[in-house]
Amino acid sequence: MPGDGLPVPAGLSAVLAAAAGRAAEQPVGGAPALREAACGYWERRGLPTRLGRVAAAPGAPALLVALTAALGGDVLVPRPCAAWWAPYARLLGRPVFHVPTPAESGGVPDPYALLETVRRVRDEGGDPRLLVLSVADDPTATVAPPELLHATAEAAAGEGLHLVSDETWRDTLHSPHDTVLLSPAEMLPGQVTVVTDLAGALLPPSWPAAVARFPADATGRDLHARVLDVLTALGARVAEPVAAAAGHALGEPADVVERRAAAVRLHASVAAAAHAAVVAAGAFARPPQAGRHLYVDLGPLRAGLAAHGVGDAQELEDLLTTRLGMPAPGGHRFGDDLGALRVRLATGPLLGDTDEERTECLTSPSPLELPHVQRALMSLRSVFDDLRDDAQRRESPR
Repeated sequence: MPGDGLPVPAGLSAVLAAAAGRAAEQPVGGAPALREAACGYWERRGLPTRLGRVAAAPGAPALLVALTAALGGDVLVPRPCAAWWAPYARLLGRPVFHVPTPAESGGVPDPYALLETVRRVRDEGGDPRLLVLSVADDPTATVAPPELLHATAEAAAGEGLHLVSDETWRDTLHSPHDTVLLSPAEMLPGQVTVVTDLAGALLPPSWPAAVARFPADATGRDLHARVLDVLTALGARVAEPVAAAAGHALGEPADVVERRAAAVRLHASVAAAAHAAVVAAGAFARPPQAGRHLYVDLGPLRAGLAAHGVGDAQELEDLLTTRLGMPAPGGHRFGDDLGALRVRLATGPLLGDTDEERTECLTSPSPLELPHVQRALMSLRSVFDDLRDDAQRRESPR
């Protein structure tokens, strides 16, 4: 998960420090105070939640492992998808099937491709039970339109699939007043478990905490109980100081809300500038709508990349990581085809090298005009322009 690159807010640090001397353990699934804070968080987003249908864990991966183990069967995910989804299912010995996404967005499978994949898996003796999706997506940084989500949710429901909606990035919309984000739990309240990793918008990635919201019916009750059994077997408890900070953040006091909004504005502006740079060089990328990253397809520059010995996503990752001086994970890490020349670029590394520079980005009314940000974006443009020029030189004369 790409971090925001920013210093920890003073308010959160104070809450964590105040709880550092607590010796008691959080119970598996989270203490009532943490779960009540999660209920309030979802209530404010139009998802009324019962206290007995919430579980907390030290990060979303623990919750997904527990859900996959509790539900059984085969797992369906979009192509591409968050890098950590498929490995945890495979860890449990569960087959994972990637379903193509439509051209306009990632995170949610095409409904017709989903139906065809389910049919094929069953014809081959498989047992698909779980579909994991994300409306605000990592890695593509897009937000699936409501009509697509509705069609896919209906298709999944018709096939008896349980949906896990990873809503880690829902609070990082770049244009929150212009982008409509719906949770599938609003459409299928009895068949959707919502998972939110607080590292998306509320906590630093080094403070692992995530919460899950289960359906309110008997199915949700039974699934919640089975998930708690798995979390108990794993010893997956949120550390007490982190739980205190998580509860504070989920309560969304003014300082947390203001900091989150400032961070989202910052990353949105840098992502837009990075998107303009890569598109101007001839690469393809959907305009980023959420998160702090963008997903770039360098297929149009394949001829130039071949001159550098790049023929697949791993080789592209190696080249760009070296040239950019920042991580550039290839699309194969997100379940994409190895032969496709795609990478995810994070915006955090473009904010500076020191806490002072990154804090200046957060407080500046014009962060793109700061010298260190301009240098970082200029370096990005230079790398992609060089690849464009290489591709043009290698094109056959007309």
